[in-house]
Amino acid sequence: MVKDKNKIWALTFVITNIILFLIFFMSPALIGIYYSLTDYSGISANFIGLENYIELFQDSSFYGALFRTLVYAGIGVPFTYCVSLAVSLLLTSNQTKGKSFAKIAFFFPWLISPIVAGVIWRWMFGESFGLVNYVIQNLGFEPIPWSSSGVTAFIVLFFATVWIGTAFNMLLFISALVNIPKTFYDAARIDGANSVQKFWHITLPALRPTSFMVILLSVFNLMKELPLIQALTDGGPGSDTTMLVQYIYETGFNKLDIGYASAASMVLFVLLMTFALIQLRYEKRWRV
Repeated sequence: MVKDKNKIWALTFVITNIILFLIFFMSPALIGIYYSLTDYSGISANFIGLENYIELFQDSSFYGALFRTLVYAGIGVPFTYCVSLAVSLLLTSNQTKGKSFAKIAFFFPWLISPIVAGVIWRWMFGESFGLVNYVIQNLGFEPIPWSSSGVTAFIVLFFATVWIGTAFNMLLFISALVNIPKTFYDAARIDGANSVQKFWHITLPALRPTSFMVILLSVFNLMKELPLIQALTDGGPGSDTTMLVQYIYETGFNKLDIGYASAASMVLFVLLMTFALIQLRYEKRWRV
């Protein structure tokens, strides 16, 4: 009787999740595919086939946003990964002092919204009113054009991204690090291994499942980043920090070309799905 009740509860939870998935994920995806084949502008939709995709792959603005997004993710993901891992190693080391306060300080960015984080960094790196330029001028140097130069705007965006992304990744790494058996390190120490050899041959292999999750989530987050960029640079100067999601947002809501924006969304979906499948295949091969 108890087993039957457990089966009923398990089936109930499974069916509930399937229904929620169909309503909130599958249905919008199918609607997006349909809109990408139409000229929908929010009022009416006429079927136009692949015209949106043909126009999209001839649009230099789309390629520019896609290239900037790939650069943003290609540099931001490994940078965030390395910083998160380094912070986690320090916070799990027995030689580190003040770890409780440090954990709170590093986790704080995760407690605020990306929009608030963007505003904070915008005020810090404002050209005429920012704290950073104020300090630079007091030291006798010329202020840096943080927001009027595409290069410096990208640099500030990268630092803000790492500042936010480190918090969540840090929790994943810390939970994985504390679960590595200490006997591995004791055996390595007896064999004469130094700290670098322990890290390379014990810590990194033990962190592979966590690293897989961190990299996958980081790629998804950076490829789909919008609130932080909107609040920090608003895609500027010009379009130097306009990413693909912001391009989709502006096309769909500002220009009311929802069909065209849906086609761009499908391209982003294919890119993320391709990366996820490659990552999953690599992870499966590693497990085998």
